[in-house]
Amino acid sequence: MATLSILTALAAIGLMGFAIQRGGTCTVAAIEEIVAERRFGRLGALIEASLWVGGGLVLLNTAGLLPVMPAGYAAGFATVAGGMLLGIGAFVNRTCAIGTIARLGSGEWAYLATPVGFFLGSLAVLHLPAPAPLAETSSVLEASAWLAILCLVLIAVRLFTHGRAIRRKGITPLGHIWSPHVATTIIGITFLTASLTVGSWTYTETLAGMAHGMTADLAPRLLLFAALLAGALLGGWTGGRVRHVMPNAASVGRCLAGGTLMGAGGALVPGGNDALILVGMPLLWPYAWLAFASMCCAIYLAIRLARLAMR
Repeated sequence: MATLSILTALAAIGLMGFAIQRGGTCTVAAIEEIVAERRFGRLGALIEASLWVGGGLVLLNTAGLLPVMPAGYAAGFATVAGGMLLGIGAFVNRTCAIGTIARLGSGEWAYLATPVGFFLGSLAVLHLPAPAPLAETSSVLEASAWLAILCLVLIAVRLFTHGRAIRRKGITPLGHIWSPHVATTIIGITFLTASLTVGSWTYTETLAGMAHGMTADLAPRLLLFAALLAGALLGGWTGGRVRHVMPNAASVGRCLAGGTLMGAGGALVPGGNDALILVGMPLLWPYAWLAFASMCCAIYLAIRLARLAMR
């Protein structure tokens, strides 16, 4: 990777980590909001992140700047099972793979065990049959020019509404908690920026690749992971949200178990929920939407059962 490209990607991924921490972006929190408040704001924000990336990919493809994107995979029983394991693991972990970064940015150090667990879970199912990659191209990448114009208009309108809301509320970026929709907008834009320079990158894909023995460009990808964590820590520090919660055996064990389940589920899909939201779903791959729906259903059922047990 060229120096300028990696520096641009590091800055973009660092800002992504900042946005994740500031917005409290998490699939578990989104489903908890549905159960407790019957509101779909956080879930809508996560889907909006996919739409941002999808629209950006259409524009980049029209401009001839589209980076190499991962192939899609066949959807089947393994997709549903993997999605449910992702959901159960996120419930056990108390946050998903994206939310784990936000927790680390808040100084909850037990969550350092979650990426370790994800790697171990990917390793545990290494010898299971891998999902078959699809030969066809994503329909997003075959979009016509009129769709690119529509995406450009919608992106401009959304940026205008975000900017107007920020001005009206007098929000300073470093001094306030961001709304989920603002945070996911930044996440989508920074992911596209990083993709344009070094290709699509998520930290769960890096961990899964390490489990499969893929060491090409490993050092820069680990640097991107470090930048993601650094951005989240900066978000927690500037927002006064760092608590420095020291881990104990129970919290580390819970995060390790949750990460392991998510790693196994991600291997079956394949992809963690960050890869689904930022890669598979924007490309309109059916397996990604099916896996994410399965994950959300598993989290919903787990939360419901936990509430019944508490009663």
